[in-house]
Amino acid sequence: MVDPQRLRVFRAVVQAGSINRAAERLGYTPSAVSQHVSALQRETGLALIERHGRGIRPTAAGLAVADRATRVLDQLADFDLLADDLRSGRRGTLRVGCFMSANRAWMPSVLRAVGDEFPDVRLEVDLLELRGRRSVDPDLEVYVAESVHPDRDPAAADGHADGYDLEELRTEDYLAVVPHTHALAAHTSVALTELADEPWVDNDHARGPCREIVITACAERGFVPRFRVAAPDYASAFDFVAEGLGVTVVPRLGAYRLPPGVLAVPVHDADVRRRVMLRVKRTMRAHPAVARTAELLRAAAARGIVSRETVAAQRRDAS
Repeated sequence: MVDPQRLRVFRAVVQAGSINRAAERLGYTPSAVSQHVSALQRETGLALIERHGRGIRPTAAGLAVADRATRVLDQLADFDLLADDLRSGRRGTLRVGCFMSANRAWMPSVLRAVGDEFPDVRLEVDLLELRGRRSVDPDLEVYVAESVHPDRDPAAADGHADGYDLEELRTEDYLAVVPHTHALAAHTSVALTELADEPWVDNDHARGPCREIVITACAERGFVPRFRVAAPDYASAFDFVAEGLGVTVVPRLGAYRLPPGVLAVPVHDADVRRRVMLRVKRTMRAHPAVARTAELLRAAAARGIVSRETVAAQRRDAS
């Protein structure tokens, strides 16, 4: 059996790009790192690195091993958490995956309620935008469907995918967030074409499906948004809008807690919508904490948070 510590060391070498840099990060000597890599090559019978100039680089096999090592080490970390839970008398860990706007608008109240009802359950939230190569599967996950059309998503239409049961939580429209002094701020709704000549603030560094819905809709109307500045997230984008750097377009849930100086105007184009989905691991559906979390998420989705009435109130306050 391969020694997990050797996998950790080898992965560090691949990530760092050299044995010396990996040694610095791990707090080892370069000689110790080299010995771990050599031992892993003997254990696997594979050439994992090769000389390249004065340094080394991973072989094709080495890259594959490093990639799989990430999954293996994540699973081992998951096992360590389970053992810790059992030693501490907890009844397990509830892992919830979600996107940032759902995390901001829904998860605090949902997890507070779950934590109050199940105090012995560890709660862990994994943001989809920051997941990277993490491979530990969530018990349940709130995500955005790749398409607003259910018939283009066979798994969602069937209600099952890869050991999970799927359901739609809500379909929501988008909002154009503009400075409160902007001419469009007085409108009750706006079409994307009315934003074609405006400077835009990009709001999604992850280039996820929410952004793609808007970009595709703009292309179908014959224009590409003229991004003046790129923000890492919605909250930063709103601050840039407040400073007059441009406008930005976000899903309704993303406009949770807008800062002063901006207004949200509904986008009335029918194809600018997103579908928010819930997937629950089939083997965990009967777990009381999982079932309760799903119930609370359905209730949060039904409320929505950012209502049309809220948008109207923001307009009245600004005027």
